[in-house]
This record gives sequence, C-alpha cells and structure tokens, in this order.
Amino acid sequence: MEQIDNTAQTPISYGGFWKRLAAYILDWIILTIISIIILVVFSASFGTLLNAETFEEGNEAALLGLTLGADLLTFAIAWLYYAGMESSSKQATFGKLALGMKVTRLNGEPISFLRASARFFSKILSVLLLFIGFIMIAFTEKKQGLHDMIAGVVIVNK
Repeated sequence: MEQIDNTAQTPISYGGFWKRLAAYILDWIILTIISIIILVVFSASFGTLLNAETFEEGNEAALLGLTLGADLLTFAIAWLYYAGMESSSKQATFGKLALGMKVTRLNGEPISFLRASARFFSKILSVLLLFIGFIMIAFTEKKQGLHDMIAGVVIVNK
C-alpha cells in the first residue's frame, strides 16, 4: 500500500511593498471618511454645548482643547480599525482584503488584538525613523517592516 506524502508545503507568498502601499491608501480613504463623519458629529455636539463666545478671538485654549480631542479621537479610531480588523476572523483591514492579503503570526496562526495593537503602535517608530521601518518591506526576505518584526507577524497573499 502506497502512502501519500502530505509534508510538502506550498511556498508562502508575502505581500510586497507596492501591494501593501496600495492597501494602506485604500484604508486611509476609508479611515478619512469615517473620521470626517465622526468629527462632524463631535464638533456639532461640542458646538451646541458651548456657546459661540467660547471660541471668540483670544480664547485659543478652548479651540486647542477641541482640536486635541478631535486628534485623539481620530487616533483611537485608526487604532481600533487596524487592530480590530487584523485580529478579527478576516485577519485583514478592508484594504488588505481588497488586495488579497492577510496578517498572520510567523507560524501562520491568526494574531490577537494585543499583537495587532503592538503592530499598530510600532508603526510610530517606523515613522520616527524617517519611514525606514516601512521601506524595509521592499528589502527583507519575508517582506516585513520594522513594525511587523516587532510584533512577530507577516503579511501573506491568500
């Protein structure tokens, strides 16, 4: 009786720099639309709570507080979008889904919300290093950026 060898694996195809950049642009468009809607609601809510005199010339503190609140809200939305989508059963943001990619651990398993959050916040370091953390994607064997390496993940083509 002949046995079939099931140990042969198909090679892994990693999501490359340009494909990931295109997915990021799609995600950026989605997040911009979501953020504009939420910020309009946020601003309208505070506009009705505060009278117009609060924002008169000379009261920069009130305007700065509103701007800071809006920026923090936008950042939180981006974090929840990326970490939530990448740790979901889809394993990808809408941009990655559209381009046929998903986020996995190095062993191919799905990632947790905590690992997805670590990946998201590690992108700050990639930006602070003059985007070198992102440029690394084009030159590393597994097409990983610095933030991917820190979180122990890879982006694979489905």
